[in-house]
Amino acid sequence: MSRLRLIRILAAGIAAAVLSSCMALAQTPEKRNVVVLATGGTIAGAGASVANSATYQAAKVPVEKLIAGVPELAGVANVRGEQVFQIASESFTNERLITLGKRVAALAKDPAVDGIVITHGTDTLEETSFFLNVVVHTDKPIVVVGSMRPGTAMSADGMLNLYDAVVLASDKDARGKGVLVMMNDDILSGRDASKRINIKTNAFGSQWGALGSVVEGRTYWFRAPVKRQTMTSEFDIEKIDTLPTVSIIYGSGDMGTALVEAAAKAGAKAIIHAGTGNGSVPDYGVEPLRKLRAQGLQIIRAARVPDGFVLRNAEQPDDKYDWVVAHDLNPQKAKILAALALTVTSDTKEIQRIFWQY
Repeated sequence: MSRLRLIRILAAGIAAAVLSSCMALAQTPEKRNVVVLATGGTIAGAGASVANSATYQAAKVPVEKLIAGVPELAGVANVRGEQVFQIASESFTNERLITLGKRVAALAKDPAVDGIVITHGTDTLEETSFFLNVVVHTDKPIVVVGSMRPGTAMSADGMLNLYDAVVLASDKDARGKGVLVMMNDDILSGRDASKRINIKTNAFGSQWGALGSVVEGRTYWFRAPVKRQTMTSEFDIEKIDTLPTVSIIYGSGDMGTALVEAAAKAGAKAIIHAGTGNGSVPDYGVEPLRKLRAQGLQIIRAARVPDGFVLRNAEQPDDKYDWVVAHDLNPQKAKILAALALTVTSDTKEIQRIFWQY
């Protein structure tokens, strides 16, 4: 074989190898950039022994250790963390909600950020998810995640939940679906999700079903939300610095009227009546609520029943009394939406329109 021919063969081989490497690089998807905002909760909790799954201290593990505890995240995305709060989620306040919302909105505007994960205690995870779903204007994936067991417990669920949340936040197909909740393999809408069990890992669900699932690092989608949220919302966290006080009054037999009157005296601008059945109001409770409505307070009928929805002008003549119904939102989410609605309007018809649309 001539020297020239040998050189040509070697050159062709090198070119083929370079081309093959370039094609492999082109086919390898670029890792997404995901920011984990930590707020505390059980997912950052620790118990005295591995047998403690329900008795533990929440909000102990910092975000750096949470991320380091799931080394597989490095294969999913470029992940960095920020510690926003280190609290049990029952200690969330309106001020903390707004602080978190503004940070999420700022990160969503950053072109170097592709998705956001928020680690959160499960007690008020549904309120935070719903709030962010309504006030943050972005189509980037925002995923709220928690755990029902601390990382020190046997069968702890936080590690897998966090992994799945980063997978979800890295998924381009998650864009435009609003704020999502990732728990126990299920992808739930932040609008619908609620905590239904207090000690089991399948604690979260929605009466309308999951949007999809994450299994072994892959997302599977089955439906999409239809209510107004994020990009289509009229509410903007950048324009919200405070929220008016809204009180929830829980309905029961012989509930009396003292709590309703106390809420009004304490400065509530709206009362969520978490009524029995179809948001029912007892006969002795109608006039006190009508009197407060005449004084300017908004009266919103929700239901303590976890599923279904409150029918307008059923049980009570809402048109006549100028009351609002919460539709299918549970009392705690109705409280969030009522507070947001009151930042833009005091007109009852407009507030009812907001409850229909969100």
